[in-house]
Amino acid sequence: MGMIQHYLLPPLLAVGLVIAGCGGSEQQPAPAEQPQAAPPTQAQPSSQPLVTGLPDFSALVEKEGPAVVNISTVTHRDASDQQQQMEQLPEFFRRFFDEFGGGMPEQEDVRSLGSGFIISSDGYVLTNNHVVADADEIVVRLQDRRELDAELVGADEQSDLALLKVEASDLPVVNIGSSENLKVGEWVLAIGAPFGFDSSVTAGIVSAKGRSLPSDNYVPFIQTDVAINPGNSGGPLFNLNGEVVGINSQIISRSGGYMGLSFAIPMDMAMDVVEQLKDTGKVSRGWLGVLVQEVDRDLAESFGLERPMGALVAQVVEGSPAAAGGLQPGDVIIEFDGHQIERSGDLPKIVGTIKPDSEVALTVMRDGGKKDLSVTVGELPEDPRLAAAGGGGSESAQGGVLGLQVRDASAAELARAKAESGVVVAKVEEGPARAAGVRNGDILVSLNNQPVKDIEALQDIVKSLPEQGTVPALVNRGGNARFIALKLGQ
Repeated sequence: MGMIQHYLLPPLLAVGLVIAGCGGSEQQPAPAEQPQAAPPTQAQPSSQPLVTGLPDFSALVEKEGPAVVNISTVTHRDASDQQQQMEQLPEFFRRFFDEFGGGMPEQEDVRSLGSGFIISSDGYVLTNNHVVADADEIVVRLQDRRELDAELVGADEQSDLALLKVEASDLPVVNIGSSENLKVGEWVLAIGAPFGFDSSVTAGIVSAKGRSLPSDNYVPFIQTDVAINPGNSGGPLFNLNGEVVGINSQIISRSGGYMGLSFAIPMDMAMDVVEQLKDTGKVSRGWLGVLVQEVDRDLAESFGLERPMGALVAQVVEGSPAAAGGLQPGDVIIEFDGHQIERSGDLPKIVGTIKPDSEVALTVMRDGGKKDLSVTVGELPEDPRLAAAGGGGSESAQGGVLGLQVRDASAAELARAKAESGVVVAKVEEGPARAAGVRNGDILVSLNNQPVKDIEALQDIVKSLPEQGTVPALVNRGGNARFIALKLGQ
């Protein structure tokens, strides 16, 4: 079975299609009718069905379709790139191209297609950032077949949104709706240009809301089963009222084509991005400065939680708003700015919507009890490593019931891991540590919420551990801190 891959919907580059007709089989003679027994009596339903009939989308498409546009881009090949490729070839091939081929074959410009929609009659158009990224020419084609050169007003890579401007007036515009009011199970409709087929309409339902995808920390995606394919990128997702509630952006597929999982950027978030791009040409987001992880059943037990919930703080960035606000590794954030945090993925989305320099309240679980804190949210830095967070050794010593052999960490090892103290795992033997996934080279930073400063400190902590139960351990692997749950006495 192939791996399921997560795709940005690519703009259409070059596609070959084989269209096969649906063949029918020869009809067989129908058997003579036989007398049928009366059907058994069935109990009548006690209430009317919740769903009756299917919606007719024709009026919606007729009214809103003219505001949906095709976007074509051209990216020019740089001659210096071609020269660099020439220099990387072995000498034999360079001589061949020079003497017989007249140099490297010229590379053609890259052309692509995508979708978008008009949000104001004076020419503002919204689409995906990946549709127009690095483009030298952008052309917007309307349904009346007018083609207008577009200027990039601004783009936001984090949300995959781009705002374009064309010189025109009295353009048809979409009706902007609110994704907040969208319900799971509600009918939705997409208009776009999959594989270059203009103004194609597909429909389905909302499968889920607030989806987190591996490569996107700040977008609570709308999941649908609307058929979306390359070329649909940047097109609108409508509700039955004819309001745009999302922007079609990504799919998950084994093949790169539609397999029933489509994702759209919520319109409420998109319009906030639009206003910032109009005003400043860029987007500012809130930043806390923590690396968080999911709380599973074992970790919930080890931290004294009744059930898995919240965002477990594995690492606090030095000098960050979280550090200034008193957050510590091992805190489980269960509420932030009035929002309950059910999963770790909820936190970045909420923090990202808060304006920098805003003071917000949060609640954490610490040492088995609730603690209220206050932090002043900072601005998301451009350094992706920050944005994502968020002495000589001694002889090895036994980690007791953990099944570990450890040694003191050198200053260089601690510096690489950005850890203040800890011990290095030299060998993992049979026991709780191996079962929890501890590896050779991991730095054990804390155990049972107590800092592991050296081997002696670890031995003291191990002596105080219960014979049975689950305790949290904080390990640092390759500079990334993560809590794991160690099950003792099994």
